[in-house]
Amino acid sequence: MRANAAITKGAEKEMQTSIIKFGYLLLCLLLLASCGQPMSTGELKKAGLLVPDTVNDQVWGTKGYKGMLKIQSNYDIEVYYKEGMDSELVVERAIKEFAQKGVNLIFGHGNEYADYFNVLSPQYPDIHFISFNGDAKNSNTTSLNFEGYAMGFFGGMVAGHMTETNTVGLIAAFEWQPEIEGFYEGVNFQNKDADVKIQYVGHWDDAVRATELMDSLLDMNADVVYPAGDGYNVPVIEKVKEEGIYAIGYVSDQSDLSKSAVLTSTIQHVDVLYELVADKFNDGDLDSGNLSFDFQDDVISLGSFSPEMDEKFTESLNAAVEDYKATGKLPNQ
Repeated sequence: MRANAAITKGAEKEMQTSIIKFGYLLLCLLLLASCGQPMSTGELKKAGLLVPDTVNDQVWGTKGYKGMLKIQSNYDIEVYYKEGMDSELVVERAIKEFAQKGVNLIFGHGNEYADYFNVLSPQYPDIHFISFNGDAKNSNTTSLNFEGYAMGFFGGMVAGHMTETNTVGLIAAFEWQPEIEGFYEGVNFQNKDADVKIQYVGHWDDAVRATELMDSLLDMNADVVYPAGDGYNVPVIEKVKEEGIYAIGYVSDQSDLSKSAVLTSTIQHVDVLYELVADKFNDGDLDSGNLSFDFQDDVISLGSFSPEMDEKFTESLNAAVEDYKATGKLPNQ
Protein backbone atom coordinates (compact mmCIF):
# COMPACT_ATOMS: atom_id res chain seq x y z
CA MET A 1 0.00 0.00 0.00
CA ARG A 2 2.85 2.42 0.84
CA ALA A 3 4.50 1.68 -2.53
CA ASN A 4 1.27 2.45 -4.39
CA ALA A 5 0.84 5.69 -2.45
CA ALA A 6 4.38 6.75 -3.39
CA ILE A 7 3.72 6.08 -7.05
CA THR A 8 0.48 8.06 -6.91
CA LYS A 9 2.14 11.05 -5.30
CA GLY A 10 4.95 10.95 -7.88
CA ALA A 11 2.48 10.88 -10.73
CA GLU A 12 0.57 13.83 -9.29
CA LYS A 13 3.77 15.85 -8.94
CA GLU A 14 4.80 15.06 -12.51
CA MET A 15 1.36 16.12 -13.76
CA GLN A 16 1.53 19.42 -11.83
CA THR A 17 4.96 20.10 -13.33
CA SER A 18 3.63 19.43 -16.85
CA ILE A 19 0.67 21.77 -16.30
CA ILE A 20 2.99 24.56 -15.11
CA LYS A 21 5.29 24.11 -18.13
CA PHE A 22 2.30 24.17 -20.48
CA GLY A 23 1.07 27.35 -18.81
CA TYR A 24 4.44 29.04 -19.33
CA LEU A 25 4.49 27.93 -22.97
CA LEU A 26 0.98 29.27 -23.57
CA LEU A 27 1.89 32.60 -21.95
CA CYS A 28 4.99 32.93 -24.14
CA LEU A 29 2.97 32.23 -27.28
CA LEU A 30 0.42 34.88 -26.32
CA LEU A 31 3.15 37.42 -25.68
CA LEU A 32 4.81 36.67 -29.01
CA ALA A 33 1.49 37.03 -30.82
CA SER A 34 0.82 40.38 -29.20
CA CYS A 35 4.29 41.62 -30.22
CA GLY A 36 3.83 40.48 -33.82
CA GLN A 37 0.81 42.61 -34.71
CA PRO A 38 -0.73 45.36 -32.61
CA MET A 39 -4.43 45.02 -32.01
CA SER A 40 -6.79 47.98 -32.32
CA THR A 41 -7.73 48.82 -28.75
CA GLY A 42 -9.07 52.30 -29.49
CA GLU A 43 -11.91 53.72 -31.55
CA LEU A 44 -11.02 52.06 -34.87
CA LYS A 45 -12.87 48.78 -35.50
CA LYS A 46 -12.97 48.24 -39.27
CA ALA A 47 -12.19 50.50 -42.23
CA GLY A 48 -13.65 50.86 -45.71
CA LEU A 49 -12.50 52.51 -48.95
CA LEU A 50 -14.57 53.84 -51.85
CA VAL A 51 -12.84 54.71 -55.14
CA PRO A 52 -14.53 56.25 -58.19
CA ASP A 53 -12.60 54.12 -60.68
CA THR A 54 -10.10 51.40 -59.74
CA VAL A 55 -7.36 50.65 -57.21
CA ASN A 56 -5.16 49.38 -60.06
CA ASP A 57 -4.46 52.71 -61.79
CA GLN A 58 -0.90 52.77 -60.36
CA VAL A 59 -1.41 56.38 -59.22
CA TRP A 60 -4.21 57.85 -57.07
CA GLY A 61 -6.40 54.80 -56.57
CA THR A 62 -3.45 52.51 -55.91
CA LYS A 63 -2.13 54.88 -53.26
CA GLY A 64 -5.47 54.75 -51.43
CA TYR A 65 -5.45 50.96 -51.55
CA LYS A 66 -1.90 50.85 -50.16
CA GLY A 67 -3.04 53.15 -47.36
CA MET A 68 -5.77 50.69 -46.46
CA LEU A 69 -3.28 47.81 -46.42
CA LYS A 70 -1.11 49.76 -44.00
CA ILE A 71 -4.09 50.37 -41.72
CA GLN A 72 -4.92 46.66 -41.87
CA SER A 73 -1.35 45.73 -40.95
CA ASN A 74 -0.93 48.33 -38.22
CA TYR A 75 -4.20 47.57 -36.43
CA ASP A 76 -4.80 43.95 -37.39
CA ILE A 77 -8.36 44.76 -38.45
CA GLU A 78 -10.56 43.90 -41.41
CA VAL A 79 -10.60 46.43 -44.25
CA TYR A 80 -12.85 46.56 -47.31
CA TYR A 81 -12.86 48.44 -50.61
CA LYS A 82 -15.30 49.04 -53.44
CA GLU A 83 -14.45 50.30 -56.93
CA GLY A 84 -16.61 52.20 -59.42
CA MET A 85 -18.25 54.27 -56.68
CA ASP A 86 -19.19 57.16 -58.96
CA SER A 87 -22.72 58.16 -57.96
CA GLU A 88 -24.65 58.91 -54.78
CA LEU A 89 -26.82 55.83 -55.29
CA VAL A 90 -23.97 53.30 -55.41
CA VAL A 91 -22.16 55.12 -52.59
CA GLU A 92 -25.29 54.90 -50.42
CA ARG A 93 -25.52 51.15 -51.03
CA ALA A 94 -21.84 50.65 -50.25
CA ILE A 95 -22.07 52.60 -46.98
CA LYS A 96 -25.05 50.50 -45.90
CA GLU A 97 -23.07 47.33 -46.61
CA PHE A 98 -20.01 48.62 -44.76
CA ALA A 99 -22.15 49.57 -41.77
CA GLN A 100 -23.58 46.05 -41.62
CA LYS A 101 -20.02 44.70 -41.52
CA GLY A 102 -19.14 46.93 -38.56
CA VAL A 103 -17.01 49.48 -40.42
CA ASN A 104 -16.68 52.74 -38.48
CA LEU A 105 -14.13 54.62 -40.62
CA ILE A 106 -14.82 55.15 -44.34
CA PHE A 107 -12.49 56.83 -46.82
CA GLY A 108 -14.03 58.31 -49.97
CA HIS A 109 -11.03 58.58 -52.26
CA GLY A 110 -11.81 61.86 -54.04
CA ASN A 111 -13.36 65.30 -53.74
CA GLU A 112 -16.75 64.11 -55.05
CA TYR A 113 -17.33 62.12 -51.86
CA ALA A 114 -17.51 65.24 -49.68
CA ASP A 115 -20.97 66.08 -51.06
CA TYR A 116 -22.16 62.47 -50.83
CA PHE A 117 -21.00 62.17 -47.22
CA ASN A 118 -22.56 65.49 -46.20
CA VAL A 119 -25.92 64.08 -47.28
CA LEU A 120 -25.56 60.49 -46.03
CA SER A 121 -23.48 60.81 -42.85
CA PRO A 122 -26.34 61.89 -40.52
CA GLN A 123 -27.86 58.43 -41.02
CA TYR A 124 -24.68 56.82 -39.62
CA PRO A 125 -23.59 58.72 -36.50
CA ASP A 126 -21.27 55.87 -35.44
CA ILE A 127 -19.22 56.08 -38.65
CA HIS A 128 -16.64 58.77 -39.45
CA PHE A 129 -16.43 59.72 -43.13
CA ILE A 130 -13.23 60.93 -44.84
CA SER A 131 -13.05 62.66 -48.23
CA PHE A 132 -10.42 64.68 -50.12
CA ASN A 133 -10.28 68.30 -51.28
CA GLY A 134 -13.91 69.00 -50.48
CA ASP A 135 -15.99 70.78 -47.86
CA ALA A 136 -16.94 68.54 -44.91
CA LYS A 137 -19.93 70.00 -43.07
CA ASN A 138 -21.04 67.46 -40.44
CA SER A 139 -19.61 66.42 -37.09
CA ASN A 140 -18.69 62.95 -38.37
CA THR A 141 -17.16 64.10 -41.67
CA THR A 142 -13.60 65.25 -42.43
CA SER A 143 -12.06 66.47 -45.68
CA LEU A 144 -8.33 66.04 -46.17
CA ASN A 145 -6.65 68.68 -48.30
CA PHE A 146 -3.14 68.52 -49.73
CA GLU A 147 -1.60 71.99 -49.74
CA GLY A 148 -0.60 71.90 -53.39
CA TYR A 149 0.77 75.43 -53.75
CA ALA A 150 4.25 74.72 -52.40
CA MET A 151 4.73 71.46 -54.27
CA GLY A 152 3.67 73.24 -57.46
CA PHE A 153 6.11 76.05 -56.70
CA PHE A 154 9.09 73.72 -56.33
CA GLY A 155 8.08 71.81 -59.45
CA GLY A 156 7.90 75.14 -61.26
CA MET A 157 11.41 76.03 -60.12
CA VAL A 158 12.65 72.82 -61.72
CA ALA A 159 10.79 73.55 -64.97
CA GLY A 160 12.07 77.14 -65.06
CA HIS A 161 15.63 75.98 -64.54
CA MET A 162 15.54 73.23 -67.18
CA THR A 163 13.63 74.85 -70.04
CA GLU A 164 15.73 75.78 -73.06
CA THR A 165 12.91 77.25 -75.16
CA ASN A 166 11.62 79.37 -72.25
CA THR A 167 8.19 77.83 -72.82
CA VAL A 168 6.78 75.57 -70.10
CA GLY A 169 3.47 73.70 -70.32
CA LEU A 170 0.98 72.84 -67.58
CA ILE A 171 -1.90 70.41 -68.20
CA ALA A 172 -4.25 70.81 -65.24
CA ALA A 173 -7.49 69.03 -64.42
CA PHE A 174 -9.35 71.99 -62.86
CA GLU A 175 -8.76 75.68 -62.31
CA TRP A 176 -9.12 75.40 -58.51
CA GLN A 177 -5.97 73.28 -58.10
CA PRO A 178 -3.58 75.31 -55.89
CA GLU A 179 -0.55 73.70 -57.52
CA ILE A 180 -1.37 75.60 -60.73
CA GLU A 181 -0.65 79.02 -59.27
CA GLY A 182 2.27 77.59 -57.31
CA PHE A 183 3.81 76.15 -60.48
CA TYR A 184 3.37 79.40 -62.37
CA GLU A 185 5.01 81.40 -59.58
CA GLY A 186 7.83 78.88 -59.22
CA VAL A 187 8.68 79.01 -62.92
CA ASN A 188 8.77 82.79 -62.94
CA PHE A 189 10.79 82.98 -59.73
CA GLN A 190 13.44 80.73 -61.23
CA ASN A 191 13.35 82.10 -64.77
CA LYS A 192 11.94 85.57 -65.47
CA ASP A 193 12.06 84.94 -69.22
CA ALA A 194 9.97 81.76 -69.15
CA ASP A 195 6.37 81.70 -70.37
CA VAL A 196 3.90 79.25 -68.78
CA LYS A 197 1.18 77.88 -71.07
CA ILE A 198 -1.75 76.46 -69.05
CA GLN A 199 -4.29 74.02 -70.50
CA TYR A 200 -7.33 72.57 -68.66
CA VAL A 201 -8.66 69.05 -69.19
CA GLY A 202 -11.81 69.52 -67.07
CA HIS A 203 -11.50 65.98 -65.71
CA TRP A 204 -9.02 63.92 -63.68
CA ASP A 205 -9.05 60.93 -66.02
CA ASP A 206 -9.55 62.12 -69.62
CA ALA A 207 -6.32 60.86 -71.16
CA VAL A 208 -7.52 61.50 -74.72
CA ARG A 209 -8.19 65.17 -74.07
CA ALA A 210 -4.91 65.52 -72.13
CA THR A 211 -2.81 64.12 -74.99
CA GLU A 212 -4.60 66.48 -77.41
CA LEU A 213 -3.64 69.39 -75.18
CA MET A 214 -0.12 68.00 -75.08
CA ASP A 215 0.02 68.30 -78.88
CA SER A 216 -0.98 71.96 -78.63
CA LEU A 217 1.79 72.59 -76.10
CA LEU A 218 4.29 70.99 -78.47
CA ASP A 219 3.08 73.36 -81.18
CA MET A 220 3.86 76.22 -78.76
CA ASN A 221 7.41 74.87 -78.40
CA ALA A 222 7.08 73.80 -74.77
CA ASP A 223 10.00 71.63 -73.67
CA VAL A 224 8.97 70.97 -70.02
CA VAL A 225 5.43 69.79 -69.20
CA TYR A 226 3.67 69.34 -65.84
CA PRO A 227 0.64 67.01 -66.23
CA ALA A 228 -1.18 67.81 -62.97
CA GLY A 229 -3.83 65.10 -63.15
CA ASP A 230 -3.38 61.59 -61.79
CA GLY A 231 -5.59 59.89 -64.38
CA TYR A 232 -3.74 61.15 -67.45
CA ASN A 233 -0.19 61.97 -66.36
CA VAL A 234 1.22 58.60 -67.42
CA PRO A 235 0.17 58.83 -71.12
CA VAL A 236 1.32 62.44 -71.21
CA ILE A 237 4.74 61.46 -69.85
CA GLU A 238 4.96 58.64 -72.40
CA LYS A 239 4.42 61.25 -75.12
CA VAL A 240 7.03 63.49 -73.50
CA LYS A 241 9.52 60.63 -73.78
CA GLU A 242 8.71 60.17 -77.46
CA GLU A 243 9.30 63.87 -78.13
CA GLY A 244 12.61 63.95 -76.25
CA ILE A 245 11.55 66.70 -73.83
CA TYR A 246 10.99 66.82 -70.06
CA ALA A 247 8.14 66.32 -67.59
CA ILE A 248 7.40 66.88 -63.91
CA GLY A 249 5.66 63.85 -62.35
CA TYR A 250 2.47 64.19 -60.31
CA VAL A 251 1.16 62.40 -57.16
CA SER A 252 3.63 59.49 -57.44
CA ASP A 253 7.38 59.35 -58.02
CA GLN A 254 7.22 58.76 -61.76
CA SER A 255 10.93 58.48 -62.38
CA ASP A 256 10.29 54.80 -63.12
CA LEU A 257 8.70 55.92 -66.40
CA SER A 258 11.96 57.59 -67.42
CA LYS A 259 14.85 58.50 -65.16
CA SER A 260 16.05 61.13 -67.61
CA ALA A 261 12.80 62.61 -68.97
CA VAL A 262 11.07 62.93 -65.58
CA LEU A 263 13.00 65.74 -63.92
CA THR A 264 11.32 65.18 -60.54
CA SER A 265 7.82 64.52 -59.20
CA THR A 266 5.52 66.38 -56.83
CA ILE A 267 4.50 63.49 -54.60
CA GLN A 268 1.44 63.24 -52.39
CA HIS A 269 2.00 60.42 -49.90
CA VAL A 270 -1.63 59.39 -49.66
CA ASP A 271 -0.83 56.10 -47.94
CA VAL A 272 1.06 57.94 -45.17
CA LEU A 273 -1.88 60.31 -44.72
CA TYR A 274 -4.24 57.35 -44.37
CA GLU A 275 -2.10 56.01 -41.54
CA LEU A 276 -2.00 59.41 -39.87
CA VAL A 277 -5.78 59.78 -40.04
CA ALA A 278 -6.36 56.24 -38.75
CA ASP A 279 -4.05 56.92 -35.79
CA LYS A 280 -5.89 60.13 -34.92
CA PHE A 281 -9.28 58.45 -35.22
CA ASN A 282 -8.22 55.48 -33.13
CA ASP A 283 -6.96 57.83 -30.41
CA GLY A 284 -10.16 59.91 -30.52
CA ASP A 285 -8.25 62.95 -31.82
CA LEU A 286 -9.55 63.25 -35.40
CA ASP A 287 -11.21 66.62 -35.99
CA SER A 288 -14.21 67.09 -38.23
CA GLY A 289 -14.23 69.75 -40.93
CA ASN A 290 -11.50 70.56 -43.43
CA LEU A 291 -7.89 69.66 -42.55
CA SER A 292 -4.81 70.68 -44.55
CA PHE A 293 -1.45 68.89 -44.89
CA ASP A 294 1.85 69.96 -46.43
CA PHE A 295 5.59 69.23 -46.56
CA GLN A 296 5.82 69.77 -42.79
CA ASP A 297 3.52 66.78 -42.22
CA ASP A 298 5.74 64.51 -44.34
CA VAL A 299 2.85 63.76 -46.70
CA ILE A 300 4.19 65.88 -49.60
CA SER A 301 7.71 65.72 -51.05
CA LEU A 302 9.71 65.96 -54.24
CA GLY A 303 10.68 62.73 -55.94
CA SER A 304 13.91 61.46 -57.44
CA PHE A 305 15.90 63.90 -59.56
CA SER A 306 16.80 63.21 -63.18
CA PRO A 307 20.53 62.83 -63.94
CA GLU A 308 19.92 65.56 -66.52
CA MET A 309 19.74 68.09 -63.68
CA ASP A 310 22.93 69.64 -62.37
CA GLU A 311 23.95 68.83 -58.81
CA LYS A 312 24.38 72.44 -57.74
CA PHE A 313 20.74 73.25 -58.54
CA THR A 314 19.35 70.12 -56.87
CA GLU A 315 21.31 70.94 -53.72
CA SER A 316 19.92 74.48 -53.64
CA LEU A 317 16.41 73.16 -54.30
CA ASN A 318 16.66 70.63 -51.46
CA ALA A 319 17.85 73.41 -49.18
CA ALA A 320 14.84 75.53 -50.19
CA VAL A 321 12.47 72.65 -49.38
CA GLU A 322 14.05 72.14 -45.96
CA ASP A 323 13.84 75.86 -45.26
CA TYR A 324 10.15 75.84 -46.21
CA LYS A 325 9.51 72.92 -43.87
CA ALA A 326 11.22 74.80 -41.04
CA THR A 327 9.87 78.31 -41.62
CA GLY A 328 6.78 77.94 -43.84
CA LYS A 329 8.30 80.46 -46.26
CA LEU A 330 8.95 79.82 -49.95
CA PRO A 331 12.03 81.25 -51.71
CA ASN A 332 10.02 84.18 -53.08
CA GLN A 333 8.69 85.24 -49.66
